Amino acid sequence: MSLLTRRENSTPSRWDPFRELQEMRNRIDRMFSDLPSLSEQGESMALTQWQPSVDVTEDDKEYTVVAELPEVKKEDVKVNVENGVLSVSGERKFEKEQQEKKYHRVERAYGNFVRSFTLPENTNPDNISAEFQEGVLKVHIPKEETQSSQKKQIPVG
Repeated sequence: MSLLTRRENSTPSRWDPFRELQEMRNRIDRMFSDLPSLSEQGESMALTQWQPSVDVTEDDKEYTVVAELPEVKKEDVKVNVENGVLSVSGERKFEKEQQEKKYHRVERAYGNFVRSFTLPENTNPDNISAEFQEGVLKVHIPKEETQSSQKKQIPVG
C-alpha cells in the first residue's frame, strides 16, 4: 500500500488533509474580506430577514414551541395552523433614525419572520393555545389520545 504524496517544488511530502482545509479556509476568508462592509452598505444591510430562535419540547401531555421574540410587540405576532402546519410569523420593526441619534453600527436584524413546523399526527389543531410574555412566545400543542398511543398489553398465544 503506497502513501499519498503531493509534490511541491519537486519535494515529496505527505498529504495533510488539515493543511488542505486550512488553505481552503484562507481562500474563503479572502473571498469574504473583499465584500463591502456594513458601513459601506448602510442601513439596508441591517434590515435583513431574521428568524427567531425556537425550542420545541415534548412531555407526556403536550408539545411546546418556545420562540424568543425580543422587541416584538404582542400585536405583531401571529400563530396559524393550516393543513397540519403550525406557522409563527410577525415583525420586529426598526426604529427609524431620529435627528438626535447618530447610528454608528446596526447589527441586530429587523423585519418580517416566519417559522413553520409540521404537527405530529397525535395532535388536534383545535386545542392549540399560545401565550406571549416578556418577549417569549409559548405555543402549547396538546397530545390527543389515539388508539395507537394508548398503552395496551397484548396477550401472547
